[in-house]
Amino acid sequence: MDFKNKVVLITGASSGIGKQTAIEFAKKGSQVILVARRMPKLEQVEKELEKFNVPVMIQQCDVSDKLQVQTMSQAVLEKFDSVDVLVNNAGFAIYGTVSDLTVEDIESQMATNYFGMIYCTKNFLPSMIKKKSGHVVNVASVAASFGLPGIAPYCASKFAMLGFSEGLKHELKGTGIGITVVSPIMVRTDFFDHPSFKKMPKYSPTSLSATTVAKAILKAANSPRLEIIVPSVVRGAVWMKNTFPYVINPVVGYVFKKQLDSKD
Repeated sequence: MDFKNKVVLITGASSGIGKQTAIEFAKKGSQVILVARRMPKLEQVEKELEKFNVPVMIQQCDVSDKLQVQTMSQAVLEKFDSVDVLVNNAGFAIYGTVSDLTVEDIESQMATNYFGMIYCTKNFLPSMIKKKSGHVVNVASVAASFGLPGIAPYCASKFAMLGFSEGLKHELKGTGIGITVVSPIMVRTDFFDHPSFKKMPKYSPTSLSATTVAKAILKAANSPRLEIIVPSVVRGAVWMKNTFPYVINPVVGYVFKKQLDSKD
């Protein structure tokens, strides 16, 4: 797909990976739709995109609210017949043990990270099917393959995203529509600004820039693959975990549990 003049909708577009993805698509000449909860932040990103001379539409929307997503999608589809690329990027985590987190803490992560993706996909997929083209990019995490102590609900939401995407990919075979999951390791964004992470070191030496992940998202929008792991070398760790879980799981569990215990 040549991204010039293509319509690209990005959720969680007010900062971090979403913002950088908007910039990368704008560089390619795409028409960009920015979706997020914070209107002032959206307006700032819109202003930053002016230098690329591409059409930009901003939509304030909490993707965890299916009625807001419905209203947002109606506004978008009134202006555009369909979107060419849907990037489901909105997501967050709350750090803590399952015993310490409230049910509401757990529900809120699933509502945004998983159901937000469902709501957006359901609202935009019919128009893609009608025109027989388009690509859905779901931004997950390597946590879609590793259940980690301290972020169990977040992992659950990303496991769910990957499983849903795999099933949907089979359903979409022959329709002209692709779906690809982008699963990065730790990324240097405001993801860790949530108060629950305050006692943790923010980033590891191996953490990625938002630009690296954004470029992987553009690659994903043209890819026949189900999942792109960033960096690609981490795919080896996922293979090891799936092939030798009795070796890898205890090691991963020990490392992350030690970090979780040090927080307390």
